[in-house]
This record gives sequence, C-alpha cells and structure tokens, in this order.
Amino acid sequence: MEKKTNWIRIIYIIGIVSFIIGTLDPLEGSVVILAGSALISFTSFKTNDCHWKIFLASLIMMMIGVVALFYLSSLGGFGGSSDLSWWWGIFILPYPIAWFMTVITLIIRAFKKAK
Repeated sequence: MEKKTNWIRIIYIIGIVSFIIGTLDPLEGSVVILAGSALISFTSFKTNDCHWKIFLASLIMMMIGVVALFYLSSLGGFGGSSDLSWWWGIFILPYPIAWFMTVITLIIRAFKKAK
C-alpha cells in the first residue's frame, strides 16, 4: 500500500513540474501543460482529493482551448493580416482560464495541507 502512495506522489510531482515547465512558453509548452494537468487530475482522482472535479474540469477546458489554438494556428492565425477576425480568439479563452483555475486550486491545496 505504501508503494502505491509513493507512486501517486511521484506522478503528482511530475505533473506539477511539467505544468510549471510548460508555463515558461505557454504556446509551445501547451502540450506539456496539458500533460501536467492530466497527471495532476489523475492523481487527485486516485487519492480522492476534494479538488479532483476542479482539476478535471480545468483539464477538459484546457483541451478545448489548446485544440482551438492549434486549429487557428493551422489556418494562419487570427487578426492582423489573417482572414479571420480577432473574435476567433474567443475559442482559445478556455485554455488560460483553465490554467488560472489550476494554479489557484494548487495554491489553495498547498495552503490547506500546510495547516
């Protein structure tokens, strides 16, 4: 039983580290951020953490935003000299909102465990 807990903890730390590393370049690191968010969501579900639903919702939102980001990039972007207007950027908004949700939840979780 102890080894299972240790593996879950290691996976959680890998998720946190990849989430932070991906944040250094949010566009190119979006896949790394998604992987980190998936690991955080998985470990919080496996440990029956009270925040697992928030992590799962933010993971789904990130997936939607990153897919929209890559799709709009494949079309040549939006705004400026592109054929797409700036309003197409709305489809990318779930990505930064979910990133912010994850950061806030991780901070809350850290302070909650410190007590």
